[in-house]
Amino acid sequence: MNKAQHMDAFLHSFEGEVTGDVIHKVVLQTFGIDLDAVSLLTEAEKEALAAAQDTQTEIETIAASSSRLLPRHVIDSQLTVYNGQITGPAIRAMLNHLFGVNLDAISSLEKSRISLFSKQQWIVQHERDLFVVYTGEGDVDVRVYPTVYYKEQTGMDGLPEDLQIALKGLGYQFDVDMNGFYFVNPDGQAVPDAFKGQTMGAIMATIGNSCSHL
Repeated sequence: MNKAQHMDAFLHSFEGEVTGDVIHKVVLQTFGIDLDAVSLLTEAEKEALAAAQDTQTEIETIAASSSRLLPRHVIDSQLTVYNGQITGPAIRAMLNHLFGVNLDAISSLEKSRISLFSKQQWIVQHERDLFVVYTGEGDVDVRVYPTVYYKEQTGMDGLPEDLQIALKGLGYQFDVDMNGFYFVNPDGQAVPDAFKGQTMGAIMATIGNSCSHL
């Protein structure tokens, strides 16, 4: 089973109400991701604050005394419509909407040989990974560069030519300091899932075409 399936199995066997604490625990244990360390996406934060003002829920009190909404409390406010019963796929969709944490996509990276740094933490990282996708704060910018392992195995300091061409086609620019490629969303918002998917797809194509022997 992949990680998403492990999460579903845990939730299926869980007896009791699914709360923000429960979701935090299963995501941390299954994916190694600490939801307490992530931030709400801008639009999701606006929605959460508006909902709190409309319903006078606990989250409003928390928001009034804190500069940052705690992920567990935001999740709890979203769970009220499910009466404590919610499926794994629905939870993953909710987390992606709120925080930009796409657990289904992360689950698909398990054997991709791509390291992923996002939400200020390593999401996926293995010793024999070939390339790194590194997103900055708020996922507004993305960097792609080779791992130390790739450099040692190939004797190359930069990305393969076919991957460079593919990334340029997506709007990436060469970054001489890291010998990789860099993209920043001109809107100042998190890069959309579709763009992330195109980036991962380009890297996976290169790995499949010219790096599978490494």
